[in-house]
This record gives sequence, C-alpha cells and structure tokens, in this order.
Amino acid sequence: MMDGRIGFIRNELDKHGYATTGIMSYTAKYASAFYGPFRDALDSAPKSGDKKTYQMDPANKREALIEATLDTAEGADFLMVKPALHYLDVIHLLKEKSSLPIAAYHVSGECAMLLAATQNGWLDYETAMPETLLSLRRAGTDAIITYFAKDYAKKWKLERG
Repeated sequence: MMDGRIGFIRNELDKHGYATTGIMSYTAKYASAFYGPFRDALDSAPKSGDKKTYQMDPANKREALIEATLDTAEGADFLMVKPALHYLDVIHLLKEKSSLPIAAYHVSGECAMLLAATQNGWLDYETAMPETLLSLRRAGTDAIITYFAKDYAKKWKLERG
C-alpha cells in the first residue's frame, strides 16, 4: 500500500463509526512473476509499463520492516506478505518483529505451479497442497489467503469427521 493510505483509511473508518473494522495492509507486496495467471484471467496486465513502480524489489527484505513499522503506526490490524511461498523469510521476519498478525497471500502463480505438477503426475495434490499451506503457517502466518481454501477445508473436514 502507498505510504499514508492505512492512516487515511483508519481515520475515515473511525470518523464514520467503524472503529472496530480491521485493516489488512499490503505491507510487503513484491514485484513478482507469480501474479501472472490471475492477471491473465482478468486481462488485468498493464497495458503499458508495469506495476513494479508500486511493488517492492524482491531482493529487498529490509523494506518490509520499514513498511510494517509505518503501517502499524498508521493503524493496520494485519500485515500481509504477497506472494507467499517465495517470501517465507519475510513472513518469518515480520512475525518475529511485529506484534500484529501476519497474513500471507498465496497467489495464483504459486497455486498454478502446484496444480501443474500434480496434473503431470509429479506430485500428489492431496499431500502437496496441505504441506504447502503448512509451510506458510510454520513460517509464521496467522491467516492464509489461497485459491486452495475450499479444497483444504473439505480435506480438513473429512479428516476430522
């Protein structure tokens, strides 16, 4: 999110009686090739230039700490890392350094890689999918946004009876 946006949103929500409405900040949104399938499905790829002007450099882990500090000071309730799998170190770092819950956005390209591997018979979906989500929890996420949510919920329900 752009600097100052969390503070503006928080002030507007508070002013209009929504002080208990939570804000999840795009604290660490990295410029990534893994957004591709979603962008392609919605035809939302930039028509000129790219979206990297407001996304973080994948090589810069320290910037996530700076953004987390700013977002927290402005009133964020959750800090989000996007994409998730290739930034487990950032998730872990934020979990160690922040008192706020950490969310991970497991984006379309990350899911598509696993689906392609399972469709080619290289991995077993019923084993690899929950293991993938477990890795996000182990890194420190409190909430996971994923295209696998329904499949995981069904699997979890079946296993728990």
